[in-house]
Amino acid sequence: MNIEEFYGFCLQLPFVTEGFPFGGDTLVFKVKNKMFALTGVDTFDSINLKCNPEKAIQLREQYSCVIPGYHMSKVHWNSVMIDGSISDKLIKQWILDSYALVAASLPKVERFDVAAAVASIPI
Repeated sequence: MNIEEFYGFCLQLPFVTEGFPFGGDTLVFKVKNKMFALTGVDTFDSINLKCNPEKAIQLREQYSCVIPGYHMSKVHWNSVMIDGSISDKLIKQWILDSYALVAASLPKVERFDVAAAVASIPI
C-alpha cells in the first residue's frame, strides 16, 4: 500500500474528512470529527489506527509490524508499519475496523448505520 491508496481508501468511507490538525506533516482522517486514522505524509512508513484494546494486544502479538500507537494512547491505538509484511487487504480491513469502532462511538444524534456503510466498501 502506498499513501495514495491509503488516502483514496479512507476518503471513500461515508462522512470522512481529512485534515492536518497536528501540523503539515501528519495527515488525519476523521469520521464526523473523530479521528480513526493518521499517517505522516513525508515518509509513509506507518499508519495509526484505533483498535479495541483486547484486539490491539492480539494484533501486536501476532504481527511484528504492529506496535503500540506512536504518540497515541497505547491502549486504544496501534501503529502499523507499512513494510510489505502484511497484505493491503488486511490493512484495509484494519482501517475499516478503526472507522467502525469510532463511528459506533459517536453521539446518538450523529450515529448512522455503520454496518451498512462498511459493508458497501470493497476491499
